[in-house]
Amino acid sequence: MAEERRFRSASGARIALRRRQHSASCRELAVRGPRLQLRSLSAATSAVWLAAYGLFALSENSMVLSAAIFITLIGLIIYLHFVKIDQESLLVIGSLGIQVTSSYASGKESTTFIEMGQVKDVVINEAIHMQKVIYYLCILLQDPEDPQGVSEVVPLFQSSKPRLDCLIEVYKSCQEILEQRKTAPQSS
Repeated sequence: MAEERRFRSASGARIALRRRQHSASCRELAVRGPRLQLRSLSAATSAVWLAAYGLFALSENSMVLSAAIFITLIGLIIYLHFVKIDQESLLVIGSLGIQVTSSYASGKESTTFIEMGQVKDVVINEAIHMQKVIYYLCILLQDPEDPQGVSEVVPLFQSSKPRLDCLIEVYKSCQEILEQRKTAPQSS
Protein backbone atom coordinates (compact mmCIF):
# COMPACT_ATOMS: atom_id res chain seq x y z
CA MET A 1 0.00 0.00 0.00
CA ALA A 2 1.54 3.29 -1.12
CA GLU A 3 0.24 6.82 -0.86
CA GLU A 4 1.69 10.10 -2.03
CA ARG A 5 1.02 13.59 -0.68
CA ARG A 6 2.26 16.96 -1.86
CA PHE A 7 4.03 19.38 0.44
CA ARG A 8 6.38 22.37 0.25
CA SER A 9 10.01 22.62 1.25
CA ALA A 10 11.41 25.30 3.55
CA SER A 11 12.27 27.34 0.44
CA GLY A 12 8.74 26.96 -0.97
CA ALA A 13 9.55 24.40 -3.68
CA ARG A 14 7.08 21.59 -4.33
CA ILE A 15 8.03 18.22 -2.87
CA ALA A 16 6.20 14.91 -2.59
CA LEU A 17 6.13 12.46 0.31
CA ARG A 18 5.54 8.83 -0.67
CA ARG A 19 4.64 6.46 2.16
CA ARG A 20 4.78 2.74 1.55
CA GLN A 21 3.93 0.25 4.29
CA HIS A 22 5.58 -3.12 3.61
CA SER A 23 4.38 -4.66 6.88
CA ALA A 24 3.24 -3.56 10.35
CA SER A 25 6.86 -2.97 11.41
CA CYS A 26 8.36 -1.87 8.09
CA ARG A 27 7.72 1.46 6.36
CA GLU A 28 9.41 3.34 3.58
CA LEU A 29 9.13 7.13 3.50
CA ALA A 30 10.54 8.95 0.49
CA VAL A 31 10.71 12.71 -0.11
CA ARG A 32 11.11 13.60 -3.77
CA GLY A 33 12.37 17.08 -4.47
CA PRO A 34 11.82 19.14 -7.59
CA ARG A 35 13.34 17.74 -10.76
CA LEU A 36 16.17 19.48 -12.51
CA GLN A 37 14.66 22.26 -14.62
CA LEU A 38 15.90 22.14 -18.20
CA ARG A 39 15.05 25.82 -18.61
CA SER A 40 17.34 27.00 -15.80
CA LEU A 41 20.10 24.61 -16.87
CA SER A 42 19.89 25.89 -20.46
CA ALA A 43 19.91 29.50 -19.30
CA ALA A 44 23.02 29.02 -17.16
CA THR A 45 24.86 27.14 -19.91
CA SER A 46 23.91 29.75 -22.52
CA ALA A 47 25.06 32.60 -20.27
CA VAL A 48 28.49 30.98 -19.73
CA TRP A 49 28.90 30.21 -23.43
CA LEU A 50 27.80 33.71 -24.51
CA ALA A 51 30.31 35.27 -22.10
CA ALA A 52 33.00 32.94 -23.48
CA TYR A 53 32.07 33.91 -27.04
CA GLY A 54 32.33 37.59 -26.07
CA LEU A 55 35.82 36.97 -24.66
CA PHE A 56 36.71 35.02 -27.80
CA ALA A 57 35.56 37.91 -30.00
CA LEU A 58 37.76 40.32 -28.03
CA SER A 59 40.85 38.11 -27.71
CA GLU A 60 40.47 35.96 -30.84
CA ASN A 61 41.79 33.01 -28.83
CA SER A 62 39.90 29.75 -29.50
CA MET A 63 41.12 28.32 -26.17
CA VAL A 64 38.55 30.54 -24.43
CA LEU A 65 35.68 28.74 -26.17
CA SER A 66 37.19 25.31 -25.59
CA ALA A 67 37.76 26.07 -21.91
CA ALA A 68 34.18 27.34 -21.49
CA ILE A 69 32.71 24.20 -23.03
CA PHE A 70 35.00 21.93 -21.01
CA ILE A 71 34.31 23.74 -17.71
CA THR A 72 30.53 23.75 -18.15
CA LEU A 73 30.46 20.04 -19.04
CA ILE A 74 32.67 19.08 -16.09
CA GLY A 75 30.63 21.36 -13.82
CA LEU A 76 27.38 19.75 -14.98
CA ILE A 77 28.72 16.25 -14.38
CA ILE A 78 29.89 17.18 -10.88
CA TYR A 79 26.56 18.88 -10.11
CA LEU A 80 24.48 15.89 -11.24
CA HIS A 81 26.68 13.28 -9.57
CA PHE A 82 27.54 14.93 -6.25
CA VAL A 83 25.11 17.82 -5.56
CA LYS A 84 21.61 17.45 -7.07
CA ILE A 85 19.62 14.98 -4.99
CA ASP A 86 16.30 13.92 -6.54
CA GLN A 87 14.99 11.78 -3.70
CA GLU A 88 15.77 11.04 -0.06
CA SER A 89 14.24 7.96 1.50
CA LEU A 90 13.98 6.41 4.91
CA LEU A 91 13.30 2.68 5.33
CA VAL A 92 12.37 1.86 8.92
CA ILE A 93 12.39 -1.81 9.88
CA GLY A 94 11.44 -2.27 13.53
CA SER A 95 13.46 -5.42 14.15
CA LEU A 96 16.51 -4.42 12.12
CA GLY A 97 17.20 -0.70 11.78
CA ILE A 98 16.87 2.40 9.68
CA GLN A 99 18.25 2.78 6.17
CA VAL A 100 18.75 6.31 4.82
CA THR A 101 19.19 6.62 1.03
CA SER A 102 19.92 9.65 -1.14
CA SER A 103 19.34 9.28 -4.90
CA TYR A 104 21.26 11.74 -7.06
CA ALA A 105 20.18 13.10 -10.45
CA SER A 106 22.90 11.06 -12.17
CA GLY A 107 21.44 7.81 -10.80
CA LYS A 108 24.06 7.39 -8.06
CA GLU A 109 22.74 6.35 -4.65
CA SER A 110 24.26 6.87 -1.23
CA THR A 111 23.00 4.60 1.56
CA THR A 112 23.58 4.57 5.30
CA PHE A 113 22.28 1.90 7.67
CA ILE A 114 21.76 2.42 11.40
CA GLU A 115 21.09 -0.62 13.58
CA MET A 116 17.95 -0.35 15.69
CA GLY A 117 20.00 -0.99 18.83
CA GLN A 118 21.83 2.28 18.22
CA VAL A 119 18.64 4.33 17.76
CA LYS A 120 17.61 6.19 20.88
CA ASP A 121 14.83 8.21 19.25
CA VAL A 122 13.66 10.06 16.15
CA VAL A 123 12.84 13.70 16.85
CA ILE A 124 11.93 16.93 15.11
CA ASN A 125 14.49 19.59 15.94
CA GLU A 126 14.54 23.26 15.14
CA ALA A 127 17.29 25.59 14.07
CA ILE A 128 17.48 29.31 13.43
CA HIS A 129 18.85 30.13 9.99
CA MET A 130 18.94 33.66 8.56
CA GLN A 131 16.28 35.00 10.99
CA LYS A 132 14.03 32.05 10.18
CA VAL A 133 13.12 28.96 12.20
CA ILE A 134 13.73 25.77 10.22
CA TYR A 135 12.57 22.36 11.39
CA TYR A 136 14.39 19.15 10.57
CA LEU A 137 14.01 15.49 11.42
CA CYS A 138 16.92 13.68 13.02
CA ILE A 139 17.84 10.34 14.52
CA LEU A 140 19.40 10.40 17.98
CA LEU A 141 21.99 7.66 18.41
CA GLN A 142 22.38 6.14 21.85
CA ASP A 143 25.70 6.61 23.61
CA PRO A 144 27.13 3.11 24.28
CA GLU A 145 28.71 4.22 27.57
CA ASP A 146 25.72 6.21 28.86
CA PRO A 147 22.27 4.70 28.13
CA GLN A 148 20.62 8.05 28.91
CA GLY A 149 23.01 10.02 26.66
CA VAL A 150 23.12 10.76 22.97
CA SER A 151 26.35 10.06 21.08
CA GLU A 152 25.39 11.52 17.70
CA VAL A 153 22.59 13.36 15.91
CA VAL A 154 21.93 12.23 12.32
CA PRO A 155 19.88 14.82 10.39
CA LEU A 156 17.53 13.53 7.69
CA PHE A 157 16.19 15.06 4.46
CA GLN A 158 18.92 17.72 4.33
CA SER A 159 18.56 18.30 0.61
CA SER A 160 14.76 18.49 0.30
CA LYS A 161 14.26 20.37 3.61
CA PRO A 162 10.55 19.59 4.08
CA ARG A 163 8.37 21.94 6.12
CA LEU A 164 6.99 20.99 9.51
CA ASP A 165 3.72 19.49 8.22
CA CYS A 166 5.62 16.93 6.12
CA LEU A 167 8.09 16.21 8.92
CA ILE A 168 5.21 15.47 11.32
CA GLU A 169 3.91 12.79 8.91
CA VAL A 170 7.33 11.11 8.77
CA TYR A 171 7.84 11.51 12.52
CA LYS A 172 4.51 9.83 13.34
CA SER A 173 5.31 6.86 11.08
CA CYS A 174 8.73 6.43 12.66
CA GLN A 175 7.35 6.73 16.18
CA GLU A 176 4.69 4.06 15.52
CA ILE A 177 7.41 1.56 14.62
CA LEU A 178 9.69 2.64 17.49
CA GLU A 179 6.79 2.22 19.94
CA GLN A 180 6.13 -1.30 18.62
CA ARG A 181 9.77 -2.11 19.28
CA LYS A 182 9.59 -0.76 22.84
CA THR A 183 6.38 -2.62 23.70
CA ALA A 184 7.41 -5.92 22.03
CA PRO A 185 8.71 -8.60 24.39
CA GLN A 186 12.51 -8.72 24.33
CA SER A 187 13.94 -12.15 23.44
CA SER A 188 17.13 -13.16 25.21
